[in-house]
Amino acid sequence: MTTSAQIFPQGFLWGAATAAYQIEGAWDVDGKGESIWDRFSHTPGKVLDNATGDVACDHYHRFQDDVALMKSLGLQAYRLSVSWPRVLPAGAGKANPKGIAFYDRLIDALLEAGIEPFITLYHWDLPVALQDRGGWANRDIAGWFADYAALMVRALGDRVRYWITLNEPWCVAFLGHHWGVHAPGLRDRRLAIQVVHNTLLSHGMALQAIRAAGGSRTQAGITLNFDAKLPATDNPADQAAADAVLDPNYEWFAEPILRGYYTPRILEDAGPDAPVVQPGDMALISARNDFLGVNYYTGSFYRAAGDKPEQVEMPGTEYTLMNWAVVPQGLTALLKRLSRDSRGRLPLYITENGCSYADEISPDGRIHDAKRVAYLRAHFAAAHEAIQAGVDLRGYFVWSLMDNFEWALGYRQWFGVVAVDYATQKRTIKDSGYYLRDVIAANRVL
Repeated sequence: MTTSAQIFPQGFLWGAATAAYQIEGAWDVDGKGESIWDRFSHTPGKVLDNATGDVACDHYHRFQDDVALMKSLGLQAYRLSVSWPRVLPAGAGKANPKGIAFYDRLIDALLEAGIEPFITLYHWDLPVALQDRGGWANRDIAGWFADYAALMVRALGDRVRYWITLNEPWCVAFLGHHWGVHAPGLRDRRLAIQVVHNTLLSHGMALQAIRAAGGSRTQAGITLNFDAKLPATDNPADQAAADAVLDPNYEWFAEPILRGYYTPRILEDAGPDAPVVQPGDMALISARNDFLGVNYYTGSFYRAAGDKPEQVEMPGTEYTLMNWAVVPQGLTALLKRLSRDSRGRLPLYITENGCSYADEISPDGRIHDAKRVAYLRAHFAAAHEAIQAGVDLRGYFVWSLMDNFEWALGYRQWFGVVAVDYATQKRTIKDSGYYLRDVIAANRVL
C-alpha cells in the first residue's frame, strides 16, 4: 500500500524512453545509411510476422506532435537514441547533414517544451557498412565509436548535458552474436564474448571522446540491463544459494566497469572462449562514469537444494505478456547492490522499466491498462524504498513512451504508456500515461 510518505527527492527526474529504430521509421530517407536492423528485419523469417522498422511510429516525421504529447504528460526528461547510420551513413568518415539536422530540431523542440534530453549513442542499430568490416567483433570499432560520439557531442553538446554511450551491451553481445535472435544474427559464443569486451572498450573510449568534446558540464555514463536473483526465503542457505548463481549481466559488465576486472568465475565459465584483453584495456573500461543507467524488468528466486541453487516459482507471481515475472522487490535489491558495489559514489538512473500487456480500447475510447498501472506503482515504490535506504537514485525513465517495434517480436508486444495505431499513426494516452503524469506532478507514489 502506498502512502503520502512515498515522496521522491526534490529535483528527481521523471521521464520516458524510446530507441531510434523502434520509433523513427524513415529508414532510407534523407541520406540515412542501412543499419544491421534494417538488414535483419528485411531478411524473411528473422522477425515475427516479417515486421520491420521501416515506418514504425513514423517519429521522424511526427516528432513535433510527439514532443507535444510528452509535454502534456508532464515529462521532465526524455531518453532517446541517435541512429548511427542516420548521421554517419558509412559508420565513419563523412557525416550526413540532414541526419544531424533532424536531431538538432528534435533537441530544440524538447528544450522548448522544458524537457531534458538524455541521448543514447548506441541502441543496437549499427551501420551495415561497419558490420561488413567486422562490426562489434572488430576491436577497431572502439575508435569508430569514439569518433561518432565526438561528432554528436560537437553537434549537440551545447544543449545536451546527459550522454549514454551504449544501451544493454549484454543484448548486443549475446542476443546478437551468440543466440542470433537479434541483429546481426550470428551464433558464435567465442565471438559473442569478445564482443562483450569490445563494447566495454568502446564505452571507455567514448567516455574520453565525450568529455573532450563536451567540456565540464557534460555527464556521461552507460546503460546496463539487469535482472535480480533473489532468495526464495529469509533462510541464510537460500540467500547463499541466490548469491551463488552465475550472473552474466552483472559479472560481464557491471563488475569490470565498477571494479576493473572480470570475475574469476565468469572467466572460468567462459573457458577457452574468454575475451582477448590487451594491456591498458581494463583501466580504460573502469574509468569513472558520471552515472550508471539501470534497465530492470524482472527477477527470479532461488533456494538451496543440495550442492546447487534451484530456481523456484513463487506462488501468486504475476507474469507480463513477455512471460517475465513481476518482481518489484528485485529492483530495490539491485539498486542497493549497485550502490554498495560503487561505494555510493555513482549516481544511478533507472533508464528503462516497464511492462508489456495486451491493450484494448474500451467503448469510452480509453485504454484501461490496470495491470500496467499496478506494475509501475509497485516499481516506483521499490525505487523509493531504495532511496530511503541511501541509494543515490536521480531519475526514472519508464519504458516506453509509446508502443513500438519490439525487435524480433515485431508489433506483438505493447510497452507504451501511449498506444499507437500503426495504420493511422494515431496516438492514444493509456490510463498508465495519465497515472505517470499524476505521479510526476505529485513527485510521489500514488
